[in-house]
Amino acid sequence: MKIKMDDSVKELKAVWMDEKKVNMIDQRYLPSELKFFIAEDFKDIHSAIKNMVVRGAPTIGVTAAYGMAQAIIMDEDTRKAAEIIRSARPTAYDLFHAVDYMLDNITRPKEAAEEYASSVVEKCRKIGENGAKLIEDGYDILTHCNAGALATVDHGTALAPIRASARDGKDIHVYVDETRPRLQGARLTAWELYNEDISHSVIVDNASGYYMQRGDIDIVIVGTDRIVSNGDIANKIGTYEKAVVAKENDIPFYVAAPVTTYDELMEKGNDIPIESRDDDEVRMINGSLITPKRSPVKNPAFDVTPAKYITGYITEKGIFSPSERKEMF
Repeated sequence: MKIKMDDSVKELKAVWMDEKKVNMIDQRYLPSELKFFIAEDFKDIHSAIKNMVVRGAPTIGVTAAYGMAQAIIMDEDTRKAAEIIRSARPTAYDLFHAVDYMLDNITRPKEAAEEYASSVVEKCRKIGENGAKLIEDGYDILTHCNAGALATVDHGTALAPIRASARDGKDIHVYVDETRPRLQGARLTAWELYNEDISHSVIVDNASGYYMQRGDIDIVIVGTDRIVSNGDIANKIGTYEKAVVAKENDIPFYVAAPVTTYDELMEKGNDIPIESRDDDEVRMINGSLITPKRSPVKNPAFDVTPAKYITGYITEKGIFSPSERKEMF
């Protein structure tokens, strides 16, 4: 991804491995500071995933692969390491896929981890190529949360078609949901689009319906942390609302994801484990209390969007409708 630094522009990935150390952009500090987190071992990897130093299903998967490589190289108990890394976050399927991949390639850890990371980046590049076919010159696009290079090591899933369209010279504008409570849209997606010089506006979450009703949105593209057998998806909390409102206003709603996000063993969306996060994510902003101290809080990190609200899935293999989902995999 492009990052403006002082008077230069650099190309960086969200996470990479040097020797035995894993380096990652610490997404908790963006957009105000560009800081890096260095994981010395698989326990640091678990902490980085759990505490959202890195987030986004593909980046979580690559980080987990590197963590498993560390455990194997350092002659740790790999089964224990796998169990600990898997426990970091329950919803993103790429995390489990990456750990299993490394267990299947235990004799060549560093090589296997790099292959896994490269495959994720290449899949996202192809997602961009395929998804760009849906975006016409002059389009206004709505996205939710962050499904860009930060979430996928490079390129992105939902942002990959947007990046590809901008490179093709298309005149586009992106409406960026702020995405409460952690503001991944306002903080991360807007930061990526700024660095790429792509026209965008940050909007509050509750404004997306207003712009859809006015006819200001041509297409909605989001990422996902898991697609299950019947085509339902789990994505950042608030995605379901966008899908329902998009359908009501005849706006196409697309889900961009690599095929590794597909969990064929899980039958329907209601079976997906939904992570509940700390109350203070809702109660506090920058250390300041914004709710009554004793008011109870509920903080689900994800919701489920049924397949009936989804126009299609943008994958590295092409674009598929819900009725064609089995062909994707």
